[in-house]
Formats: sequence, structure tokens, C-alpha cells
Amino acid sequence: MLITSYGFAVEATVKKIKGKCSHGYKVGDKIIFDGLYIKGKVCPSALATIVPTIYAFMWGAEFPWDEDRDVTDVPCVDSKNQVVFELKRDRKHPWFKEKERSSQTQKGCCLGVLIKRASSK
Repeated sequence: MLITSYGFAVEATVKKIKGKCSHGYKVGDKIIFDGLYIKGKVCPSALATIVPTIYAFMWGAEFPWDEDRDVTDVPCVDSKNQVVFELKRDRKHPWFKEKERSSQTQKGCCLGVLIKRASSK
């Protein structure tokens, strides 16, 4: 399989709140994970819970229980005041494209070297 682009921004939107969020989130609040930066108000507890899913989503993971392959829900750990985040992947704006990957491989980029090795097997 040829990978022509990879690495996608993910937007986490507060979808619902059970109880009262101690960090002050409100429904509709957003956090943007664009591969280099995190933009928005970030609760450390929520971050610890949602980062594994965000990371997987950024790199193309899809979950069979989701109707839309680019949208999934992830709750924070506070079961009494739980915040549920809706994660949306932006496939239209990948961080890297094939021509960039090729030039990074030539420069010795670690990710590029791993991709080049994997594709040559």
C-alpha cells in the first residue's frame, strides 16, 4: 500500500458533560491537536485520557464501532463529572505529502527512513 499523505490534525470538542467539570469546560469548547501544537484550554486529566486515542487518530486509526471513520467519542476519567469529547480527524490537510516524505527520507529523517525501510520489504 502506497502512503501518499499522513499525519492528520484532530479537533476535540466537548460534546456533553455529566455533572460539573472541575476544569470549567463547557459544551462546545474545543482543543486542536495539529501535530506540532495543542491549541485551547487543556485539562491535564482529560489530556491523559484522550491522548492515546488522539495519537492513533492522527496516524489513521479507525475504530469499527464508529459510524464515521473520522469521528469518535472519548470520555475523561472523572466518572462523577465526566466530560465526553468528540474527536474529528481532518483528512483534507495532512501534515506530510509524498514529495515531502521523499525529500525527508533523503535528508535522513527518522520517520522517513522507517517508512522507506518498511516499503522496501
